[in-house]
Amino acid sequence: MKITLLAVGKTDQKNLQNLIDDYVKRLGFYVNFNLEIIPDIKNAKNYSEDQQKQLEGAEILKRIQPGDMLVLLDEKGKNFSSLQFSEYLQKKMNSGLKTLVFVIGGPYGFSDEVYDKSSGKISLSSMTFSHQMVRLFFIEQLYRGFTILKNEPYHHR
Repeated sequence: MKITLLAVGKTDQKNLQNLIDDYVKRLGFYVNFNLEIIPDIKNAKNYSEDQQKQLEGAEILKRIQPGDMLVLLDEKGKNFSSLQFSEYLQKKMNSGLKTLVFVIGGPYGFSDEVYDKSSGKISLSSMTFSHQMVRLFFIEQLYRGFTILKNEPYHHR
């Protein structure tokens, strides 16, 4: 199975980007993983929130292939413990799914079209984090999930 994380907007904090790069590298030992950045909307201030969601949504949907499973990182999504998330990943791998695509949207969330195309929503917390921090947290949880599945000592139970 391949896992892709789509994220709207670049990470402009070098220290944070270094941590993200470290976990992306670590993940490569467990799964075919790709972090794909969708560029920010140009002249976003000229668009309403809804228009921005529509433009970002079109960019997200352009990257989804037939057969991909789309899961949104959304504050109204399902909460998992790290162990439960590892079990979720295992079920997806066992199902024969070819590509699992997670998406971190822009500042205003997702368009209705993206919600309609998605197969589920996951919440990392009921707290609000910057989109840049969410990338790090989510990629670290992916890494943690795979170390749990391999019974490696990274996660202490």
